Amino acid sequence: MSVAEAAGTSEVPEPGRRNRSSSPRQIPVVGVVTEDEDAQGAFKTMDLNRVIKLLEETDKDDLEEEQLKSVKKLVQCYQNGLPLRDLAQIFKILNLCAEKIENQPHFIESAFNILKLCGLPFLKKKVSDEITYAEDTANSIALLGELMKIPNSELRIQICKCIVDFYHAEPLKKHITGYQQASSSYKIKMAEVGGLAKKMVQSLALLENQLVEKLWVLKALQHLSTSVNCTLMMKAQAASGICAHLNDPDPSGQLLFRSSEILWNLLEKSSKEEIIQQLSNLECLLTLKEVFKNLFMRGFSHYDRQLRNDILVITTIIAQNPGAPMIECGFTRDLILFATFNEVKSQNPLVKGLKLSNSYEDFELKKLLFNIIVILCKDLPTIQLLIDGKVILALFTYVKKPEKHKTIEWSAAQYEELQLHAIATLSSVAPLLTEEYMLCQGNARVLAFLQWCESEDSFFSHGNSYHGTGGRGNKFAQMRYSLRLLRAMVYLEDETLNNDLCEKGTIQQLIGVFKNIIKSHDKEEAIVLEIQSDILLILSGLCEHHIPRKEIFGTEGVDIILHVMKTDPMKFQSGLGYNVLLFSTLDSIWCCILGCYPLEDYFLEKEGIFLLLDLLALNQKKFCNLVLGIMVEFCDNPKTTAHVNAWRGKKDQTAASLLIKLWRKEEKELGVKRDKHGMIIDTKKPLFTSFQEEQKIMPLPANCPTIAIMDVAENIRAKIYAVLGKLDFENLPGLSAEDFVTLCIIHRYLDFKIGEIWNEIYEEIKLEKLRPVTTDKKILEAITTASENIGKMVASLQSEMIESQAHQDVQNEQKVYAKIQATHKQRELASKSWENFLARTSNAKTLKKAKRLQEKAIESSRYSGQPPNAIFHRTDIKGLNTTVPSGRVVTVESTPARLLGGPLADTDIALKKLPIRGGALQRVRAAKTVNEPKKIAPT
Repeated sequence: MSVAEAAGTSEVPEPGRRNRSSSPRQIPVVGVVTEDEDAQGAFKTMDLNRVIKLLEETDKDDLEEEQLKSVKKLVQCYQNGLPLRDLAQIFKILNLCAEKIENQPHFIESAFNILKLCGLPFLKKKVSDEITYAEDTANSIALLGELMKIPNSELRIQICKCIVDFYHAEPLKKHITGYQQASSSYKIKMAEVGGLAKKMVQSLALLENQLVEKLWVLKALQHLSTSVNCTLMMKAQAASGICAHLNDPDPSGQLLFRSSEILWNLLEKSSKEEIIQQLSNLECLLTLKEVFKNLFMRGFSHYDRQLRNDILVITTIIAQNPGAPMIECGFTRDLILFATFNEVKSQNPLVKGLKLSNSYEDFELKKLLFNIIVILCKDLPTIQLLIDGKVILALFTYVKKPEKHKTIEWSAAQYEELQLHAIATLSSVAPLLTEEYMLCQGNARVLAFLQWCESEDSFFSHGNSYHGTGGRGNKFAQMRYSLRLLRAMVYLEDETLNNDLCEKGTIQQLIGVFKNIIKSHDKEEAIVLEIQSDILLILSGLCEHHIPRKEIFGTEGVDIILHVMKTDPMKFQSGLGYNVLLFSTLDSIWCCILGCYPLEDYFLEKEGIFLLLDLLALNQKKFCNLVLGIMVEFCDNPKTTAHVNAWRGKKDQTAASLLIKLWRKEEKELGVKRDKHGMIIDTKKPLFTSFQEEQKIMPLPANCPTIAIMDVAENIRAKIYAVLGKLDFENLPGLSAEDFVTLCIIHRYLDFKIGEIWNEIYEEIKLEKLRPVTTDKKILEAITTASENIGKMVASLQSEMIESQAHQDVQNEQKVYAKIQATHKQRELASKSWENFLARTSNAKTLKKAKRLQEKAIESSRYSGQPPNAIFHRTDIKGLNTTVPSGRVVTVESTPARLLGGPLADTDIALKKLPIRGGALQRVRAAKTVNEPKKIAPT
């Protein structure tokens, strides 16, 4: 048994004292260690309880020296590491020393030395020690935070060094027999459990003017903030406390660096919303403002620029909070000034003489400033500051084609990225500043830039950034963001702005761009689809409610719409943006074609209705509502009906059949009660959905739509009714019996819906406990009864149709059975005829008998009376043993004529005819006559 193990059982009498054997808690003061064990690194133990008892004694005046000596021995004993089982007692000794410091300054050194031990590895004797002593260890480490209250610089710094050492664990310098080093992350986990981070944050309030100590505490917090400690720090208001002191004097610059790093960690690893809330106060924002201004104006090193950008990112995150006093502290005005001073000359002393370089940090700063403008403009009071700062004018300096042979401060790739970023920023800012946009000739600038994007000018795009995605080697990125800007402006529905666009030929230009895009290569397909969608949306915004503009849209515009509608339906599932393009196309049909009769007629001539019905036949719910709405409007054109009735889908499906099928599918999804044949079950509520059944009728104000009214807008049944109504419910082609049963309900949709609404009114009156006058009550009851009667009538008609169809099915079945029976009978007759034929050919007696019967039948069929002097000619040949009709000429089937060339193939007649295919005159090769007589010329 080792000395360390024996220390728990052996007893050594204390020098100068009487041995009290009755006490079971006596532990040897110093264990006996042999020379061999010392060489192997055996662990020396102490009676820690005795040391604690000694330090707790205060009634004697001469104990200080003995107490200091015992603590010194403790430090020497544990100079290789702290066992987990002794940790609670050692930290209790540390706490006792700390309590004595105020009256006995000599204990400062003792506490300092014990704190040094805390940086040593923790030792475990058993694997389970880490779990067994976890609570004691967590409480002991938490004590370090409490010791920060001691007003001693050396101790505070040592505590911080000890915490930093937790994150830089070193292996044991000397192996100790019977002990192993605890896991490297054990101290960190125990610090998290003990809440050390929270106490370290609280200690910052004690270090207002102690810069060195504050820097050490920040260094410790920087390490602690890399884990879940951030939640504890957040609860201790670490963000606001640290941010408020960012601008404190610090020649080394560590305070700002470490503080910003801690803020970053807090934003990333704790509740972002809570941290933003803590930083959204005037004091923190004023500090951030001053720090940013100092770094912006006086920071020239690489480190200063990086730190400046980090502060701006933190500010950007805070600016997302609408409650942050960005305007009140003047930060918004300064940020706008810094974002635009390069493009718009300013006399403000803050930017006088300032110039950005093309370094990576300054380039990132410019992008961050553009980004924060987008965030700031969401706060409406910022608009006046944006006007004063001439932000629109500054951003429009980038909306132009790159100028050759002009020295600029950015590289080509940087300028391209800033250009795209500026246009994207304009898309957010310009809609808020329409007057400034128009004063800067925004429409003209954007259209001119768009024309350059479409041109064949030599330009190599780098496409490096997020905004430049898909634009490498082309101008798609520039075109994409220009169209986004135009779309944002058009959707303001500002008539002055839209008129200006139309006067500048925007509609024709965009149609031309669309045509050129169609001809472009299929690479970057997603970007091209987005460009096409934006063009169609812009055209829709410009042409809606304006017939003259629709006329300008013209047949060329209709052609591009038809081109998109002919897209392969399989591409709608590709995820590249075809769905968005199709929605934009349907919107443009609604806004650019409907209402303009020449364009409607042209759309019909080009089979546009067929394409709409093809799209409807895809049975995709997301398109059905919009397509049916367009169909309803198109049906006002008298030429539409013929096109709709002429359409045929798969399996020769008609448009009426398709619409009725969609109705049945919609009712199934809505949970409308129908039987297996599609008949009405509840004649009182024939259109009720499952949602309407679940919702109870509630009294509502007159201006609030009821559930029955909302049902009209929330599904496609009303649109199907409108389309079929305009097609006329009679003489619809291609309908089955099931379709006719459903058509009965559709035909009465309006009657049912009116009855449903009156029923709601009646129920609301009952709920409000109102009693209508007798006349009104009779009218309400009559309406309710009439509606129910209509339901019964429709149900009766449906029953008749089903019975008629069942009868017709029986008749059809009988016809089929009769046809099958006739076929079988014919087959039996043919089989019997064949058997007779075989019998005649194989048996002479049967043949002779058949011949006699045939001759007898022939004789009986002849006319018996003969005119006088008549000559009788026989039509049969005597002696023939055949039963088939025969005459003087017999045709014998032999080798096919096409193989021998016909009976006249070797005659002179064949030589004089052209070779033709088939018959006696077929002759392919030239014929050569044998022994042909020589012709002698006449003398």
